[in-house]
Amino acid sequence: MSWKHAFLGIVAAGCIAGMSTLLSSPGQAQDVAAKVKQSMALLKSKAAALGAPKLEGTDKVTDKTVPAIYFGSAKINNNFDMVDAVVKEMGGTATIFVKSGEDYVRVSTNVKKDDGSRAIGTVLDPKGKAIVAIRSGQAFYGDVDILGKPYTTGYEPIRDAGNNVIGIYYVGYLKQ
Repeated sequence: MSWKHAFLGIVAAGCIAGMSTLLSSPGQAQDVAAKVKQSMALLKSKAAALGAPKLEGTDKVTDKTVPAIYFGSAKINNNFDMVDAVVKEMGGTATIFVKSGEDYVRVSTNVKKDDGSRAIGTVLDPKGKAIVAIRSGQAFYGDVDILGKPYTTGYEPIRDAGNNVIGIYYVGYLKQ
């Protein structure tokens, strides 16, 4: 084989590899979106298995005093069992937020801060896309920045027995 044929073969292989990467990207995005939906379903089913959501009293989460959110008799503030179980099964990240005044505070999460610690006590971006949907009682699915990093996410309101939004279920995957 001449060097021209070898060169053309290499160029063709590179083009095919490049095209397959481009063509697989939408599929990968669809796969992540499907995984977000599956993770959300798992988080909600684990919460429902514990019992109905409710607020009862207050609790300290880092330096904030916030309402204590329960599923049944299980207090979720500073309890990471449920979010860690979802992530163990599905990967990604999971959080339970509690409504505290106008803010939504992470009370159970495996989203990490830059120092590697859990981001409990941090608030959902009050100017972000997700909060707009939640404040209108709707779910939000899409890409957002969380603590400065891009994620593909899902947020759904947590409602008490009176249909009031008392918190948020969250799942997400760091974008590659």
